[in-house]
Amino acid sequence: MSEIEVMDKIKVGLNSSFETDVKNEHLASRYGSGLVDVLATPAMIALMECTAKNAVDLHLPVGYTTVGTKVDIAHIAATPLGMKVTINAELIKIEGKKLVFKVEAFDEVEKIGEGIHERYVINSDKFMDKINKKGK
Repeated sequence: MSEIEVMDKIKVGLNSSFETDVKNEHLASRYGSGLVDVLATPAMIALMECTAKNAVDLHLPVGYTTVGTKVDIAHIAATPLGMKVTINAELIKIEGKKLVFKVEAFDEVEKIGEGIHERYVINSDKFMDKINKKGK
């Protein structure tokens, strides 16, 4: 399958949502990004990246995936241990192999994060061949 055929399967508007409870492994005190027991900014961003990835995964053929390349995120409210968070991602722009997502995060009370996340569509084997050569 050509890269043009791969990209033809991806359309603006694709979206995904994900829900989870804030667990110990999500806490700023565990990540080392802070000293308090609230959802860590890097944990929220990881959830946003995963949700964006999930929005397009089902539309890619075997052997293709996406990699995150940029985040521009505001973490605007704290969320305590045990509270549910919901992450939403929507594909808003396609530029060649670059995918631009609007991402948002909510806890049970309010919006806790928002921003833009960029990913690129890659051929997994070609990507890993290049990385493995870099490591030698």
